[in-house]
Amino acid sequence: MNNRAGKFVQIGNGISKYYSFVPEFLPPVNPSVIYDEEMIYLLSEANMLIGRLDEVTDALISPSYFVYMYARKEATLSSQIEGTKATFSDLIKAEAGIHKEIPNDVKEIENYVKAVSHGFERMKTLPLSLRLIREIHEILMQGVREQNKTPGEFRKSQNWVGGYSISTASYIPPSVEHMQGLLDNFEKFMHKEDYLPELIKIALLHSQFEMIHPFLDGNGRVGRLLIAFYLAANEVLHKPTLYISKYFKKNREAYYDCLYNIHSKGDYETWIKFFLEGIIKTSREAIDMARAIGQLKENDLRTISALGRVSKNALSIYEGLFDKPTTTIEEIMKKLKTSNATAGRLAERLIEAGILEKLDNRERNKVFVYKRYIDIFNEY
Repeated sequence: MNNRAGKFVQIGNGISKYYSFVPEFLPPVNPSVIYDEEMIYLLSEANMLIGRLDEVTDALISPSYFVYMYARKEATLSSQIEGTKATFSDLIKAEAGIHKEIPNDVKEIENYVKAVSHGFERMKTLPLSLRLIREIHEILMQGVREQNKTPGEFRKSQNWVGGYSISTASYIPPSVEHMQGLLDNFEKFMHKEDYLPELIKIALLHSQFEMIHPFLDGNGRVGRLLIAFYLAANEVLHKPTLYISKYFKKNREAYYDCLYNIHSKGDYETWIKFFLEGIIKTSREAIDMARAIGQLKENDLRTISALGRVSKNALSIYEGLFDKPTTTIEEIMKKLKTSNATAGRLAERLIEAGILEKLDNRERNKVFVYKRYIDIFNEY
């Protein structure tokens, strides 16, 4: 069975035979992407909201605010799609040093955060490419349950999606012999200068990546990261402030149905519309979140300025909470180069002011948290 998205190819013979799906090269042809009124509206709305998100984040928050914490939330949600049970709060506690041994689920989320940071740093000197995608995959797989599945290398054997064996699989990606040509086309299409809108291109790239499924494991996480990296690499967004995993997680069944309908029916358009709706909803949430953080900061700065002679030191500690929303007496001492007693008194003043809270009831090695800031990320 063939369609505009690709064809099913028989692999093997007899009782061992199976049919893998080999996608057509991008972009779609016969026909190309079909733009109806709904598609045009969604594309226009998505572009408008992404532009507004850029304006809001530029006006309200500096690069260190929002961006890194938002990446942590994305890491949690993207990992949860793959079955990870750890929560955003678990990650914050692990980063605060509360866990003596980091649980495997939290390690997966930490790897995702590292992959985000690595990818955006590397893109300053290396184009978004298959090489960078392999680097990202290697970081994601380090020291977790999938670490034996060739981290950083494209697969050299057949994989499948769903089912306990290839005979019960819901989807079988292209065999290795077809995969390299598809990846070459994928990379060329990513950099091809054409008239396709960037949001349409990344929708096509994401679906193609998931159909190729080039790694033995971790394809979903890499495919979702690819969206943020592509938007940044092509200056659709100037800061990594839009992640779509929450939308995919909330609409998981529809997400998989859309991808299924591409390889089963050649229906790219339903997928693209679903993707654009995700960009719209995610952008609106991110704008609201950025505004809430801006308002929180404005209120807290007024509170800190009223603390009198300790306000300068309080402000120094406060600024660091946007990147790492927990602190300890030891960290305050080190940052301010002051005594244990002075650091303790400052922490108490920040608690009285409603900025810090105790993270747990420990008497020794107390950890303080900027809870209202974290609450904003849990709310949206």
